[in-house]
Amino acid sequence: MNGYLIPANSKKSMLILGLFTTVDLIIFLVGCFITIVMLMLFKSNNLGQMLLILAPALVATFLVAPIPNYHNVLQLLTNIITFYLNQRKYRWKGWCMYDESDN
Repeated sequence: MNGYLIPANSKKSMLILGLFTTVDLIIFLVGCFITIVMLMLFKSNNLGQMLLILAPALVATFLVAPIPNYHNVLQLLTNIITFYLNQRKYRWKGWCMYDESDN
């Protein structure tokens, strides 16, 4: 065998705790910090107001939550946005490219 064997989880070792990048941790910590400050500032007995106070931590947690086939939800949203905002023209260049006509 002339090639190197690369394990499937080799990229995971570059992540913090195998799940997070530095940007992910910053987003999560800022969301939690804002939530803690809001909990100290506002006194609420209402469920709706409490959900609004907890919203920054919930949104940050949702963004950094890992999902299959992508690093996390933030990476998936970034890929979707760049795909639809960049008006690229994708051309078929598969194995039968030379068998088809220009029509």
